[in-house]
Amino acid sequence: MDVNGKRVVVLGLGISGMEAAKLLQDKGAEVTVRDDAADSARVLERALALRQRGIEVELGEQIKSGARFDFGVLSPGINPSVPLVQTLCQAGLPMFGELEMAYRFCECPIVAITGTNGKTTTTEIVHAVLAKAGKRTMASGNIGTAFSAAVRDSANLDVMVLEVSSFQLEHIVDFRPRISVHLNLTPDHLDRYGSMEEYELAKWQIFRNQTADDYAVVNAALNLPNLLAHKITISAAGLAADYQLIDGWLVAHGEQVLEQKQTILIGQHNAENMLAALAVADLYNVSRDVAIEALCSYKPLPHRCEKVAEVNGVTFLNDSKATNIDALEKALVAMHTPVVLIAGGKDKGLDFTTLRPLLREKAKAVVLIGQMAEKLFATWNSAVPCTVASTLANAVDQAQQLAQPGDMVLFSPGCSSYDMFKSFEDRGDQFRELVKAKAHQP
Repeated sequence: MDVNGKRVVVLGLGISGMEAAKLLQDKGAEVTVRDDAADSARVLERALALRQRGIEVELGEQIKSGARFDFGVLSPGINPSVPLVQTLCQAGLPMFGELEMAYRFCECPIVAITGTNGKTTTTEIVHAVLAKAGKRTMASGNIGTAFSAAVRDSANLDVMVLEVSSFQLEHIVDFRPRISVHLNLTPDHLDRYGSMEEYELAKWQIFRNQTADDYAVVNAALNLPNLLAHKITISAAGLAADYQLIDGWLVAHGEQVLEQKQTILIGQHNAENMLAALAVADLYNVSRDVAIEALCSYKPLPHRCEKVAEVNGVTFLNDSKATNIDALEKALVAMHTPVVLIAGGKDKGLDFTTLRPLLREKAKAVVLIGQMAEKLFATWNSAVPCTVASTLANAVDQAQQLAQPGDMVLFSPGCSSYDMFKSFEDRGDQFRELVKAKAHQP
């Protein structure tokens, strides 16, 4: 992609937008960044850093009118329907997503991983397995390191392992992974998409440009469109598949590979994450011994059913990454002791009534927080005793009082964090600190 001398506007000053602007400038483009948030300390800090590089930044009321650009780059966190974007699109300005733009500078094959849940864990596992096998690889995308930053090193890599969200896939044109991985699809982001069908179509974009020379590793439960790529199926739910969970074993094409209990990843969902990683490992001819060693040594990232502490015989788990119904459901299914659940957060338009039978089975009580607290109380209280807490600290106190030795306090919100916290990481960090303070009390 030749951008030398091109006038480019980058919309959104998140991590992806910032790195896209820097990459474009380094490739010779004249870059302007626009973000309608002018009161965020983080945005102001990034704006200062870009201005010091000679990149023009327009924030809030500083945004100028007119489309004096050759094309635009849309950060994944910016909704395409907002005026910041629509004004330029209506003026006829070509618009690329950050994923598409960065792809055009990528010089190595890509393994792209999507799905409603499990993307980050699977990206980390795939990266760990390939690295253990001696492959020169990097994990990037929706996982922390922006793709626009990672592509700078792509000429020196054997493979880029890329976590991609539906937001990133919305504006692709040529983006084509050698291997696509689609883990699952459940209701999420319905505050952005008008229907599940729209959300589904965004996810299907990962297959859009694949050919018969490529591979698609997919959950056997998915109702997929016709694929040109060679399809490889996974299932931990008893469905016929190339890679399955059978009697607690990860099985590849009928061969027992690894008993799940030998790893520290629990639950059916994590079995499917590992099965996907095994499928990718096989495509890269990674030996079974190396793959098994990598899976057994892998430690999950924070905020994913992370054991924080045991306080007076009660175990506290931080599952703040659970930002939708499916993630909460999978966390509950993985529990085998009585649970006091802490849930709630920002309302994303999801229907939580389907969890009532599982809550009756797994939870002895629920403590609710955030914007969704009252709605969840009305939905769940007839199935399991619920209370409402005004703060996270109050919720932890209530949960501790409700729990008995041998119980599990599970912080698995099932909602996004932006009503009370900066991010799910911030939410999980605060929960961890509250629990650790209790653990150190005399």
